[in-house]
Amino acid sequence: MKYFKLSEFASPDVVGSGDKMMPHFLNMIDHARAISSVPYKINSGYRTKEHNRKVGGSETSSHLLGCAADIHCNNSRIREKIMFGLISAGFQRIGIANTFIHCDIDPNKKPAIWLY
Repeated sequence: MKYFKLSEFASPDVVGSGDKMMPHFLNMIDHARAISSVPYKINSGYRTKEHNRKVGGSETSSHLLGCAADIHCNNSRIREKIMFGLISAGFQRIGIANTFIHCDIDPNKKPAIWLY
């Protein structure tokens, strides 16, 4: 990866767990970052079941599979650039919140764009 380290995607309760991320997801998010031309700060990548429960994540969270990330974002200009990068890179599952953008490639879920 050009723009990220695996450690950025690790669950905070297990050092080194960033290596549980799906390689295809990592390639896609790295490509999206290149298209966006703005830095991505990863709030959450892979999550253990324990950490997912602690943060109130869904029992079917894509983070548990290592195919999701939440990218910090709190202004419209940056949000537009990140969204453009994600969509251009092929992401078809995107959730938009006030302070982050979720993206995933969960093979068990249908394409969707949603608001939190």
